[in-house]
Amino acid sequence: MILSLSTGSLFTLPLQRVFELAAESGFDGVELIINQDFQRINSTKLVRSLQGITTIHSIHAPFMALDGWGGSVDSLKNSVALAAECDIPMVNFHPPSWMGLEIGFWRWLYSVNDFQKELGLDGKVAIAMENMPWVGKWKINPNILSNMQRMVDFIRDHNLYMTFDCTHIGSGKTDFINEFFLCYDSGRILNIHFSDYGHDREHLLPGHGILPLTRFLNHLRSTEYQSTVTLELDPRELPKAEHNILESLKEILQFLRTETSPQADSRREYTQETIPVSSAS
Repeated sequence: MILSLSTGSLFTLPLQRVFELAAESGFDGVELIINQDFQRINSTKLVRSLQGITTIHSIHAPFMALDGWGGSVDSLKNSVALAAECDIPMVNFHPPSWMGLEIGFWRWLYSVNDFQKELGLDGKVAIAMENMPWVGKWKINPNILSNMQRMVDFIRDHNLYMTFDCTHIGSGKTDFINEFFLCYDSGRILNIHFSDYGHDREHLLPGHGILPLTRFLNHLRSTEYQSTVTLELDPRELPKAEHNILESLKEILQFLRTETSPQADSRREYTQETIPVSSAS
């Protein structure tokens, strides 16, 4: 498996430094979130410079309005064009929000018959939709295709791939192993966003929430999955000092490598002490 770091895990730091920390800690590369750093600049030039530091395995299309990127449809198309220009194999995006009244984006999504052919430049860039979280007191999912079976049916019917987000599915159902296999059996998962969930907080360090993450990795290891696992954390979960951030990332990476390797002890239960990472500075 490819072990990647989402740049969103350290978005409080300069983008170049995020890439350097990913490389120094030993990750195989990063998922690059398109953010404010990409407003009204030569995006290709910036990405090429960052690729000199470490590999970009995927791009996450903007999930906020950015100058020069257009609305949801245009920002996705621009992300795909950037990925193709820079030889990045995958673009991840969020589905439309019904609560946010993204009606135009919703209609456009259903109008595309074959995403890989019509938008992915005949397969040059794989386009993957991400499952979204349940939020609030009443646990409402504000995005379309929140039902996992419907999402699987949609990605099959429209030739999409999938990013399976652990904390998002865990926000609605803690024991999500069956949902994972429903998605895995579709043959459409190309990326897994890995983090914990608990106490109404997303993207926690493994062991800081309530999800069965080691059991999930044990199941994942038993499959033939050979694509990307992306660590995606809330920056508040990591220390403030950069040297401590680096050590924390190394420890988490070691945990991931151990639990996804064929030699991992599938009977070992995960406890918080398995990764002695401190969130203090």
